[in-house]
Amino acid sequence: MKSKKTPYWKHRLHEIVYEADTPAGKRFDLILLILILLSVVLVMLESIASIHTRYQAELNIMEWVITALFSIEYIIRLIAIKKPLSYVFSFYGIIDLLSTIPKYISLFFVGSESLIALRALRLLRVFRILKVTRFIGESNFLIKALYASRAKISVFLFAVFILCIIFGTLMYLIEGESSGFTSIPRSIYWAIVTMTTVGYGDIAPQTPLGQLLASFIMIMGYGIIAVPTGIVSSEMATQNNDVDTNTQACLQCNNELHKDGAVFCHQCGSTLNDEF
Repeated sequence: MKSKKTPYWKHRLHEIVYEADTPAGKRFDLILLILILLSVVLVMLESIASIHTRYQAELNIMEWVITALFSIEYIIRLIAIKKPLSYVFSFYGIIDLLSTIPKYISLFFVGSESLIALRALRLLRVFRILKVTRFIGESNFLIKALYASRAKISVFLFAVFILCIIFGTLMYLIEGESSGFTSIPRSIYWAIVTMTTVGYGDIAPQTPLGQLLASFIMIMGYGIIAVPTGIVSSEMATQNNDVDTNTQACLQCNNELHKDGAVFCHQCGSTLNDEF
């Protein structure tokens, strides 16, 4: 039985909303990106007491406008795809929902006893910044490199953790409680802070031997920091960056991981450029 052809308007809508290889799609993404950044700025401004007190009404109106636009975008994305649930339960679908519903939920919280809950709901709007990842084309390439080097990074982190245990234990034996190294876990905490070159300064060695060991750990820390970067960079150099470079999305399952020139979706087998 021949499948029903996709209506032109739906195919066009899907091309604009889910793809960015057309002028209309690029304009849609640009407008959406500006709205996301604007909404995050509003959340930040709202957290400043003086601005929130003075411009509460204006901030609330702007927030409702942006929420309404995001709601329309969410509905359009559901309409433009043949299987809406594939978008609803996708990473971007969940992020879009989390970034939209807090304003609506706040309507059901009335009274001073719910102020804490309202603050928490407002903070959920910061999830909108995650929507920006939709516009970073090279993010998939970086994620692939990190995933491919996960074993090497895991071994490296485990080795660093072992070193922190050894150095922390040595520092506990050298310095003792009089210098603030009251236990081995606390000494390990100091070793981690020192090796990562953070250096809070809440604990510091007092004896010459302890200071010598601390100096050695600090110098070692600079070398250790560069290791994960080298591992990931090496993996990125060996990765074939010919996948996920275009924005062709499947109208059926919404999968976007296709090679340039692909005709069929590698996940569901549907035609990418469905006739209408």
